Amino acid sequence: MDIYNSEKLALLNQKTEGDFEAFLYDCDGTLADNMSAHKLSYKEVASMYGVDLDTSIIDELAGVPTILVVKEIGHRYGVELPEHFANEKSVLFYDKYIEGTLPIAFVAEHLRQHVGKVKIGVVSGGSRKTVTKTLTVLGLLDDVEIMVCAGETENGKPAPDPFLAAAKALGVNPEKCMVFEDGEPGVQAAIAAGMRWVRVDQI
Repeated sequence: MDIYNSEKLALLNQKTEGDFEAFLYDCDGTLADNMSAHKLSYKEVASMYGVDLDTSIIDELAGVPTILVVKEIGHRYGVELPEHFANEKSVLFYDKYIEGTLPIAFVAEHLRQHVGKVKIGVVSGGSRKTVTKTLTVLGLLDDVEIMVCAGETENGKPAPDPFLAAAKALGVNPEKCMVFEDGEPGVQAAIAAGMRWVRVDQI
């Protein structure tokens, strides 16, 4: 690991000291350095429907389920986007970009260092298929005890439901969970769930 990531890892370890029983990581933009690929996928599919997408909306909605991102794009651009837009975007990302996914090294190493010390979960707005493949490419899948993905709770981020579901599945009280996120919706979800959190993109 290079000096940059080693320093980031040291800071992350400082921020996560405490009596935690579970660490809950977002996937895209937190463990996986793949937000540029997601933006390209959204933009390419949007162009098929006549939308010249400003991809800053993807950063703004980081962690929100894809189908809800698509609804917000349609709302902002004043267009009716078909329900299968979300699936088209997911298929394009999976087929064209996912094999090249690289880790956000200091976060991935933080996860590895805590396997067996705390319970490990991944809570993502992506589909289970995509998250599973991403973690496989990163070599992290076997280190993750549970995943909560898009559509598996009544409400997605920024609602607390996904994080609460993860805590329940791991048998850990919410206040004993630490959340790792790169987006404001995920932070809002963690706060609403009564969990402590850290934004890895601000370390």
